This record gives sequence, C-alpha cells and structure tokens, in this order.
Amino acid sequence: MSEVPPHAQVLADFQPTKDFFIGVDSDGCAMDTMDIKHQECFTPAYIKYWDLQAASTLVRETALFINLYSNTRGWNRWTGLSRLFDLLRQRPEVLARGVKVPEGKELKKFLASGLPHSHAGIEQFAKEHPSPEILQCIRWGEGVNELVDWMVHGCAPFPGVREAFEAMAPHADCMTVSAAGVETLRREWEEHDLAKYMQVIAGQEMGLKAEHLRYAAKGKYPDDHILLIGDAPGDRDSALSEGVLYYPINPGQEAASWERFRVEALPKFLEGTYRGAYMDSVIAEYEALLPAEVPWPTLGGEDGKTE
Repeated sequence: MSEVPPHAQVLADFQPTKDFFIGVDSDGCAMDTMDIKHQECFTPAYIKYWDLQAASTLVRETALFINLYSNTRGWNRWTGLSRLFDLLRQRPEVLARGVKVPEGKELKKFLASGLPHSHAGIEQFAKEHPSPEILQCIRWGEGVNELVDWMVHGCAPFPGVREAFEAMAPHADCMTVSAAGVETLRREWEEHDLAKYMQVIAGQEMGLKAEHLRYAAKGKYPDDHILLIGDAPGDRDSALSEGVLYYPINPGQEAASWERFRVEALPKFLEGTYRGAYMDSVIAEYEALLPAEVPWPTLGGEDGKTE
C-alpha cells in the first residue's frame, strides 16, 4: 500500500475481526436526512442568497432534480451550486421572468483550482482570489449550515436499517462511509443506537469514500468480501473504482431496498455469489431511477443533460 495520508491513518490502522467488510453511507442511505436537507435547507438558501425569488418554483424543481432525482444525486454542494446556475440559465421560463442567474465563473475557477471542495477550501480560494461572487458563495454555504443546524434534528433511520445491521454485524466488520462530518455522524448514529454496529465511523475528515474503502478494507479482505451500501452514483463509483462490490438503496424505495438487502443480497454476499448478474441487475434497476436528461425544455430546444 502507498504511503497513508495523515487524515486516513485511523482507517489504515483498522484490523479485520471478521471475514467480510460492509461500508454503509449515511445521508439518504441509512438515515432519512437527505430529503429534508435539500428540500428545507439547501433549496431555500439557493433562493434567498442568490435573489431567485421571482422564479422560486422553477429553482426548487431544478435544485431537487440535481440533488435528489438525477444522476448527480449526492454531488458536493459546490458542484451542485455551479450546476444549478448552468441549468437555470438554460431554462426559458426563468429568463422570461427577468431573473438574473449568476454566471458562476468564479465558482468554476474554485472547482478547477485543485483545492478541496469544502468550506475551508473555498475560504482559502477567496483569500487568494477575492471576488463578490465567491464571497456570496461562502455566505450561501454558511446559510445552508445554519438552516441544517436549525432544521435537521431527530431524523430517523429508514425502516429496515436496524434489522439489516443486526443481520450483517455477526458476519462482517461494519463501518460508516460518509461525506458528512464525523461529529454529526456520531451524534445521529448514537441518537438512534446504530453506532454500536460500526467498528469505525468515517466521515469527510478521513477523506473521500473511495479512500475510506482503500485504507480500511482493500488488501485486508478479498475484493469480493468488501461491500459498500449507498444511495448516490458517487457511492457506486467509489466502490467500483476500488474493485469492490456495491449495493444500491433506491431513492424513494428505501425500506424495500433494505428488506431486499437483508433477505436476498446479504446471503448472496456471504456465500460469494453477489458479483456478476445479481449485482449488475440491482445497479441497473437503481440507475434507471436517476436520469441524466432534464425533463423540461431548454434554450437549445433539446433536453439538457446533467453532466
């Protein structure tokens, strides 16, 4: 294994206690927190901080498509903000209302800068390349955080999560694999007595999800003994990039997905028959739920694509 970055050392130090490893994403996968964050926090902040009130319904539709209902579900907040600007400028209904949509040029420079796509990263970029747009991006991000702190409390795990954890914990080392902050994860998972099933709670401070898998599990278990459970295309990509297995939690069908995992997918994983036709079929079913093309007309006269 290559040299371990300091932020991932706790993962590299982890030693297997069982023959299998299962990583579990949090927001929108195990915990029913993703919809409320985007519907009640991110989307109102888009409208408030970018003066988009005159097209609020269209902004909401576009934002939720990007963040929840398309193949960009689960994107980082700054890439999602940039994509929102791009898609809104392509909507004739938005322009017909006289709404001035930000260009997002400075935001794109930040995204291409190589700095972490985080609050600390954009603050560093702002110090080196100050502009009104970047300062407003920071204010928007802080506004989102304030709304999340105010609104998102008491959110429960999806039905079937606890039962699935109880079924897999005797057979697999389990770890939370999330882009959320560790402090938030611990609070949410301990509040619902789920942390006890996890050997490690890994959040954004420990790197990207692919890094979580790489340093905690790769080389310590056979690849077919490593499984990531997630709800976003980025989760799928993290697992497949590391050559390990992926099980999707279908948006809008979370309870059924967890039930299927417990009674069908987990036994296949443990008996070594998960990879192949079965995994391909559940991923294909998942991908069909998250389209790439927007469902509304664009200025080009054709449906736009989210990437």
